Amino acid sequence: MKTAIKLILVMILIVCMSSFTYNVVNEGYKIGDVVDDFSLKNINGEKVSLADYKDAKGYIVIFTCNTCPYAVAYEDRINQLNEIYVGKGYPVIAIMPNNPQIKPGDSFKAMQERAKKKGFTFPYLMDEGQTVYPKFGATKTPHVFVLQKEKNVPVVKYIGAIDDNYKDANAVKTRYVEDAVNALLKGAKITNTETKAIGCTIR
Repeated sequence: MKTAIKLILVMILIVCMSSFTYNVVNEGYKIGDVVDDFSLKNINGEKVSLADYKDAKGYIVIFTCNTCPYAVAYEDRINQLNEIYVGKGYPVIAIMPNNPQIKPGDSFKAMQERAKKKGFTFPYLMDEGQTVYPKFGATKTPHVFVLQKEKNVPVVKYIGAIDDNYKDANAVKTRYVEDAVNALLKGAKITNTETKAIGCTIR
């Protein structure tokens, strides 16, 4: 009897572990997935959604924040991405995914102050209730998702890092996001569709 109970417990444990592994592996959007629209509050108090950009060819969605050293190191480069690509139909949309109760430096007021200080040229949205970043499967700040409109719906084309050197913008060898968007603009195949996002864990 005891042996039978042990076997049952082992089988339950295996099933639970298998389910956990499945969820982790398949969490969030993958390349080729259609992205659900969202409506999040911008630093000016107005709601912003992907649908607001009717003339956009796609989007550069970046999960970032005020408090992560990696995210701070990329602020100027994120600004540059928007300056380069907003006119080409790929605007940057930044989303702050952290819980401000855990990270007070990422409060809405702090976001407003940071955007003003750095002269952000893109919307900086708060993921209130933390409902959007899990859908994307974002885990770090920064974490980038390049989307392209296909039949008027946004489809994921690139996921990962902005480039290959967060420490020094002048030492970057491969600009993953720029390469991805440039390929999409040319109708070419993206060389690196996924890279590892380097940054702070979303909290």
